[in-house]
Amino acid sequence: MTERYLGSGHLSEDESSLTGPVPAHLPQRLTITLWDFSWYTQAGPGDPYEDLDAVVADAAALGYNAIRICAAPLLLCGQLGLDDHARALEIEGLGASPDGGYFGRRTRWYDAPGGYTLDLRGRLLALFEVARRHGIVIVLASWEYQQSPAFAASPAWFDAIDAVPLDQRYAVLAGAWDRMIGWLTTHGFREQIALVELHNEVDFSILPALDQGVPALRGLRERHPDLLITASYGKPPHLAMHQVPDGLGAAQFHVYSYGVLDALQQVLDIRSEGSADFPNAELARMLRGDAPAVADYGRAAAWKYRATVVTDQMIYGYDWIDPSAWDTWLEEHYPAYEAVMLREIESRTIAIARWARWRDVPAVVGEGWVGYTPLHGTFEEGSIGRALAEHGIDTALAHGVWGVVLCSNAAPHHPMWEQRDWQARVNARILGASTSQQQ
Repeated sequence: MTERYLGSGHLSEDESSLTGPVPAHLPQRLTITLWDFSWYTQAGPGDPYEDLDAVVADAAALGYNAIRICAAPLLLCGQLGLDDHARALEIEGLGASPDGGYFGRRTRWYDAPGGYTLDLRGRLLALFEVARRHGIVIVLASWEYQQSPAFAASPAWFDAIDAVPLDQRYAVLAGAWDRMIGWLTTHGFREQIALVELHNEVDFSILPALDQGVPALRGLRERHPDLLITASYGKPPHLAMHQVPDGLGAAQFHVYSYGVLDALQQVLDIRSEGSADFPNAELARMLRGDAPAVADYGRAAAWKYRATVVTDQMIYGYDWIDPSAWDTWLEEHYPAYEAVMLREIESRTIAIARWARWRDVPAVVGEGWVGYTPLHGTFEEGSIGRALAEHGIDTALAHGVWGVVLCSNAAPHHPMWEQRDWQARVNARILGASTSQQQ
């Protein structure tokens, strides 16, 4: 009824076409499963990634056509004196705890028991080979200035990259990527590279602001003009996207709406460090009955906390929280946050897509949608979390986003992987969008 009062310029437009051009040899939509560093930190006997062939085949069976990983370019190709370390990388996780278990056992991503050694260079080639057989492309990133080295038994990897002066880190990353791209090309895998990210979540890593990395990024793009090369933001400036520096080959940004989860984290003070009263009364009431005292549980080696973004309070809290109490609190308080969480997911996704369209580059949501929860919490896997995820995915498809995760937790090292029917259905919807677009 109101459209007759508006000029044609005010009518909504179809924005479902891709925000920017995608190389012809790549899929016209990516449905991404986020394997991060876990594909090598949880690769021991009985771990989710022990059998690469089987787990890649499983991803393909669920409809995924892209895997996003930490390729550890600084370790493998950084020329930092780590070659021997890379050939025999001893994975420890966060290490053994005094009670006979290991730190991080009930967290996401940090639940790595370790206890094995691998040749990461050989494993990366094996992943590319298996992925090619199953029609899957690889999104290459680095988590090295965020957390990857913390899982090693030795601090050598972290010490080497930490010794790089802050203002030289982007240049060193670009050099490592240049050598890794050349190495993968020599082995015939160039067309398997969907995207290269200078680093994951530069705004949440031990790196300068991204504008300082643009010269290195531009140089890498000039050396490899046929590849999409960028860097990712954990929380781009959604209300002022003009502040994102020019020079990115893709808009690979993440969309998290913490909402009710952030409210709970503040109540529990679970992600801080050095809190005098930790655990506070609210957290104490939510702990498992067998939770040890903080002092008795201890903490991982000090260097591991320097090598990662998590705190000892988070490790203790997530290891010993009662997940049913956690989920109950979130579910009871969610109604007050539902509208704003839906709105945040939608508006942030649209902001990313419109920035990408302005810059004429493909848009990718490589992580999302709610946030970081304990391993056995089911809020994001449940009906509420799935509805939020589908809202984000539908918004992304409607606004021409090229690649999208179903959820950051939809990967073999998370319980959400068992929701197979949901993943297959949503993946079919994402891939179907590319079909309908071409018709």
